[in-house]
Amino acid sequence: MGECWSQRPVRLNRQACNGADPLATCTESQGDAVDAADMGADLERVLVTEEEIRLRIAELAVDIWGDYEGKDLLLVGVLKGAVMVMSDLMRALPGTAPMDWMAISSYGSGTKSSGVVRILKDLDTDITDKHVLIVEDIVDSGLTLSWIRANLESRSAASVEIVTLLRKPEAAKVEVDVKYVGFDIPNEFVVGYGLDYAEKYRNLRDVGTLAPHVYT
Repeated sequence: MGECWSQRPVRLNRQACNGADPLATCTESQGDAVDAADMGADLERVLVTEEEIRLRIAELAVDIWGDYEGKDLLLVGVLKGAVMVMSDLMRALPGTAPMDWMAISSYGSGTKSSGVVRILKDLDTDITDKHVLIVEDIVDSGLTLSWIRANLESRSAASVEIVTLLRKPEAAKVEVDVKYVGFDIPNEFVVGYGLDYAEKYRNLRDVGTLAPHVYT
């Protein structure tokens, strides 16, 4: 069997994906306009559709289980954004794995990561000798995630790896090794599928770009 493509993230450019194949790298297309009746006038366009997310998470789940089957795996979600990713990823796994949650403060109500990290809720689980997989919705600056990873590694875990649905390569301020990436996206503020702005838009099924008038 050839190389499994799903180890490579799907790259999305500034234009939305508009192809029939949700697993293909996006090209220079204008994309579908966001239907205000469905998603509201606060959003400009859809970057990743519900169906694309579903297919990509299924691919990632197969890869993850292939790496961790038979190991003492613990999924660690970062509240609140990772709720959707965690629930869909767990259901897509070919086997079972326990989960735990952390809540971290670094955003407030803004659109930029502050880099100042505060634990609001810590893990209930002792992760000594466990293989920890951090489940994230998005990686942008990497500041918060690098802190979380270092913190968990200091607790004598057997390993600490990361899976994220979305990553913004252009926004990175520190290098973070993310083992499983769903989609690489432009450096724009996005909402939906658990991602919010001031606690709004988390319930959207797609991921879309937030209109500038909302936060300017």
